Amino acid sequence: MNRLVAIVGPTGIGKSQLALRLAQGFSGEIVSADSRQVYRYLDIGTAKPSREEQSLVPHHLIDVVNPDQDFSLAQYQQLAYEAIAGIQQRHRLPLLVGGSGLYIRAVLEGWQIPHVLPNSELRHSLAERATREGIETLYQELIRVDPVAAQRIDPHNTRRVIRALEVCQSTGLPFSRLQQKTPPPFEILIIGLTTDRTELYHRIDARVDRMIEQGLVEEVKRLGSMEYDFDLPAMSGIGYKQIGQYLKGELTPEAAIQQIKFETHRFVRHQYNWFRLTDKRIQWFDIQSEVEAEISKLVAGFIKGE
Repeated sequence: MNRLVAIVGPTGIGKSQLALRLAQGFSGEIVSADSRQVYRYLDIGTAKPSREEQSLVPHHLIDVVNPDQDFSLAQYQQLAYEAIAGIQQRHRLPLLVGGSGLYIRAVLEGWQIPHVLPNSELRHSLAERATREGIETLYQELIRVDPVAAQRIDPHNTRRVIRALEVCQSTGLPFSRLQQKTPPPFEILIIGLTTDRTELYHRIDARVDRMIEQGLVEEVKRLGSMEYDFDLPAMSGIGYKQIGQYLKGELTPEAAIQQIKFETHRFVRHQYNWFRLTDKRIQWFDIQSEVEAEISKLVAGFIKGE
């Protein structure tokens, strides 16, 4: 079965639950495309599938590294291709699922990711500048040297901005120019889930409230007690950063929760830069309609080669 189904869309839209049901119905296995679920112990704040859900259907690329270990886009892409090939060899259906546009596109489009080794001295220098001058200054610099890469990167994602500048300065070439593409050797169906912003923001806010009820604060405290520094890249994700600020006395609980919601709304707007509603490769479905039967029919036809 030389095929792949990708499920894309913004945070909180219901991608994981749809993938679970499709995997159960079509003998599938799920390959996560979430840049935070790769980290162990970051469970509640990343909306990681529960142990029960993971026992129902095989999941891949979850709990890959510890929070203090580096994990690159190139590593993700290689592991994803290995997982997909293994699933196909077992004559099962791989479902690539997640909201990390960078990860999704790297796999679906076959990016040839530049093999530029990390330059710790340069990274440290850029990180100090980000702290001293603000990440906005570095992002403006990226716009000047590589506007194409800047358009793809979240202006608030310090790690990605620094990496793009690192590649530019190390090679003398724009990061975007080094990302050539070789499409992968399988047929791809891309399903997109969407809805209007008001409904989506309501769903996000309710999800954040559930995360707090499920013990997000306790999870971040536990990570701190395991000596994972709040300044680690893994701990800079939405939710972990704000709860870390609360635990350090920099935010009230109410302000931390409000910031998590606000930053998630902002992140969703950025996700639509990766998954555009005008992208003809994506078959979009509005979750406010009864769409699951239609999606299942579409997947069944795709598997049969129709």
